[in-house]
Amino acid sequence: MTHGWKITVIVLAVTGVVSTPLIWLLDGPDAGQLAGASIQAAVGIAALVWALFQHADDRAEATAVRTGSARASGGGRAVTGIRRPRGRGSGPARAEQTGNATAVDRDSSATTGIDYS
Repeated sequence: MTHGWKITVIVLAVTGVVSTPLIWLLDGPDAGQLAGASIQAAVGIAALVWALFQHADDRAEATAVRTGSARASGGGRAVTGIRRPRGRGSGPARAEQTGNATAVDRDSSATTGIDYS
């Protein structure tokens, strides 16, 4: 999540938590309005907590230059460069002059550069 979207979600969540429930509660709410205010506040708080726990680290630039060599055996994995499991990370990635990666056994894997698996 970009920093701008995070701020937008936080502002909307705070607005949702405060605005309508406050108006309803100040006007002598009936049971339906009280339930609606409670639900709206809960959803706003959930959105706020979600936005606060989003990591900006996923957008960070990743760089690997002149890495050493790596060897995988026995079902292991060797990566000389950058590893982004399941495509995690949306920032730019750059790998230059990465070392040799060797997979010895059939179940082993080796990657030079950027590994998105």
